[in-house]
Amino acid sequence: MNDQELIPHLFRTEYSKITSVLCKLFGIEYIETAEDIVSDTFLLAAETWGLKGLPQNPTAWLYTVAKNKAKDFLKHQHVFTNKVAVEVKRSEGFADELEIDLSNTNITNSQLQMMFAICHPAIPAESQIGLSLNILCGFGVDEIADAFLTNKDTIYKRLTRAKEKLRTENIKMELPLASEINSRLEAVLTTLYLLFSEGYYSTSKNTTLQKDLCIEAMRLTLMLVENEHTSTPQVNALLSLMCFHSSRFEARINTQGELIVYEEQDETLWNLELIEKGHFYLNNASKGHQISKYHLEAAIAYWHTHKTDTHEKWESILQLYNKLLQVEYSPIAALNRTYALSKANSKKEAIVEAEKLDLTYNHLYHLLLANLYQGINTEKVFSHLNTALMLAKTETEKANISKKISLLQAN
Repeated sequence: MNDQELIPHLFRTEYSKITSVLCKLFGIEYIETAEDIVSDTFLLAAETWGLKGLPQNPTAWLYTVAKNKAKDFLKHQHVFTNKVAVEVKRSEGFADELEIDLSNTNITNSQLQMMFAICHPAIPAESQIGLSLNILCGFGVDEIADAFLTNKDTIYKRLTRAKEKLRTENIKMELPLASEINSRLEAVLTTLYLLFSEGYYSTSKNTTLQKDLCIEAMRLTLMLVENEHTSTPQVNALLSLMCFHSSRFEARINTQGELIVYEEQDETLWNLELIEKGHFYLNNASKGHQISKYHLEAAIAYWHTHKTDTHEKWESILQLYNKLLQVEYSPIAALNRTYALSKANSKKEAIVEAEKLDLTYNHLYHLLLANLYQGINTEKVFSHLNTALMLAKTETEKANISKKISLLQAN
């Protein structure tokens, strides 16, 4: 990783950790102060490292500077005397004596507590997800707007209102009672699922795969799995899904950064260790009687780790998509179900089902139909590919579609 990539990478991985610890120390009502301290720390890093070069341990440098800035804030604010000093049972108001704990254990505990504070029922669901992406995952307003398919002003207002709710509702950074965890967990899992999807199916930047986002989503989900109070079947199913998908990272992109479709992937590049972990977490998820969308998607991803085409494989995937659409309908799931139908039954049957969806403004819809019409109607293949090219959002997607058109014209 070169110097220009390091600071954005560290911002993605460390921003949320330091912010969570400072919010736990100051109180979540000081969330914007914590954010300002961490943002100033990264600004100073960009200036200092640009002039003097990288420190021996960049992460430790960030932690030291953030601690010092936090202590400076505490020295001059009543928050130390009125809150922090009381909680650490100190009578003197000297922030220099306070140890700001940025150990792995405290970071993990603080982030776990932050997840549930943000997903408090007093905060609207959309704002919970946006704020979690912002505070816990380091997403900017532009990225969140893209994930929600809305504009920046809307997201900015949601984040502002959510932070105000944290203050006015006097929400504490703590794990909820056991009786409340399941109801609060749903929004947390939705956030982590969105984060992983943004990395795996990225459309906000000209890269098809953003590993950092996927790794961050897996790290946060693993925190839930490793805590006895939050390691539910749903959480294990989500982590299983992430492991199965991420096992195909290296096979999914070629050296030019182009997407390699599933059928053309080199399965020798699949990560067997991650596939084994996917099996492990899916097995853990099988406890109990509840079947969530994460269970079904994990099972679908499991079948995709079997490269050989068999009727059993595609029939199983088709039935899983049928159940998934009953649990939670989505256009993408419907498209994927139609592809599975073509593999399990026939292309002609799948074309009838696909055209019923009528997702004419979705480039993936046209890519699917182009695939289904291959060997049946060449004119329709070109028509759908040209429409997909016109509707594609990123340069990478457009390049991939243009390549398909060129290959077909050559033949």
